[in-house]
Amino acid sequence: MLDQISTGPGLVATVAITVTLLVVAYLVRLNQLLLSTPDEIKKAAPQRWTEDLLRDTYRRLEADPITTRSYAARIPPKLDRRYIVTGGSGLVGGFIVLQLLERGQPPESIRIVDFRAPDRADMLQGAAAQVGFVKTDISSAEATGRAFAKPWHPSVARLPLTVFHTAAVIVPSDRSRLVSGFCDAVNVRGTRNVLDAARRTGADVLVSTTSASISIRPVELWVPPWRLWSKMSPRHYWQVQDDEDFFKPLRRHEEFYANYPASKALAERIVCSANSERLRTGCIRPANGVYGNPTDNTVGGALAMAVLPTWTSHIVQNFVHGINVAIAHFDFEAVLASSGSASLPQAGRPFVITDPNPPIRYRDMYHLVQTLSVSPSRLLPLQPIIMVLLSYPIEWYSLALVRFPVLRTVLPELTGEVKHLKPGIFSICTHLVASDDAARQPVRSGGLGHTGVLTTLEGMTQEVVEWNREHSNARKGERKSYKTSVSLADDIAKAAAVIESVAGS
Repeated sequence: MLDQISTGPGLVATVAITVTLLVVAYLVRLNQLLLSTPDEIKKAAPQRWTEDLLRDTYRRLEADPITTRSYAARIPPKLDRRYIVTGGSGLVGGFIVLQLLERGQPPESIRIVDFRAPDRADMLQGAAAQVGFVKTDISSAEATGRAFAKPWHPSVARLPLTVFHTAAVIVPSDRSRLVSGFCDAVNVRGTRNVLDAARRTGADVLVSTTSASISIRPVELWVPPWRLWSKMSPRHYWQVQDDEDFFKPLRRHEEFYANYPASKALAERIVCSANSERLRTGCIRPANGVYGNPTDNTVGGALAMAVLPTWTSHIVQNFVHGINVAIAHFDFEAVLASSGSASLPQAGRPFVITDPNPPIRYRDMYHLVQTLSVSPSRLLPLQPIIMVLLSYPIEWYSLALVRFPVLRTVLPELTGEVKHLKPGIFSICTHLVASDDAARQPVRSGGLGHTGVLTTLEGMTQEVVEWNREHSNARKGERKSYKTSVSLADDIAKAAAVIESVAGS
């Protein structure tokens, strides 16, 4: 009996130490897997961006910058039509407006319908500054209807109407249905409102911007222990972004990595199912992430930080410049503008769009920013498993404030970048190779005949050229503040909350 008592605590300690060591070994090995790059992906991204390549590209683009005029020959020819661009103040919508003007559309034939007025530097001068703007919350059917029904200038009032629907909110990591209402209100209900308003005002072409993130499956963050030392990566650790999912039944909400792609998938089905002879429709899926202006989350977000915390340097992904995405909308419009096009294979379906080059590694983009930007920055490497472990309590905390509103009286809301560190974010921080094969097919073969005008190297370098120009007189380390799509979503959510509280009082 005495021997059993004396050995009891020792046995407990031994078991505790053994379990702790096993857990640590599991986490270390899982971290190794999350830092790995499968051989298939290495082959897909063969090129590295050397310092010489970056500086040569920078000198070329600094001397001969990319403007709408420099690629005007690639923009499909002008059509005698009117244009409503929802989200026209944003990244893709802004480039659509600029390209419309470049190909000869008069400013009075274009209307921006957006939550905010344009504030991009390239839209505050010349003909772009003359384009009409109607501040609108597309989640409101009444506001959307008024924006579409506003009278046009007599010189264009009788022209056919094309709607480019690019407006959306991006909430990158929320995945619980408890907080899906915001994405659903803007991305789903807003799309229905835009469709209804387009029909009522006689539009006959509508091309909507959705997202290639629709096809992404949630990554397997917790690998079964017996698979840890196999050669297999975590399930869905690398994926191909294509449009095959569109031709299958819509997946359940839990089979999307977050509320955002789930809402965009439903919106895409709404747009494509609306295709008819009276209103021909289709969707463009930009590969994530979209970049092309200091307001973007991809390059602009990196340029804006003196310290770049990251666990994704090894990650391989395709990116797409807003210029290439905008041109794809015109390629689609050219197909749908002719009567009888509703029965063509292109109508009522999505097409994935990406830059015309293989995917790159995030470290290439970081190397570009550190090599070329006048704003100094340094990388802060993070271990992915630490970030995964942190993401769960952050998500639980955020959802607790939603489930139990009384907690908000004593606990603060999370703000800044930390609020987005939730498990859903890791599914878009994995290896993603986009396939735009369908869009590149000739029109006669059912494609859009699309080819991008900018490679990722050119597009990202051009963005740094523009950043450096805007910061040429800034004090060392000083950075201008830009409104990104994610921060804009935060502003819209706050505005909606204020309106709701007033309405309920």
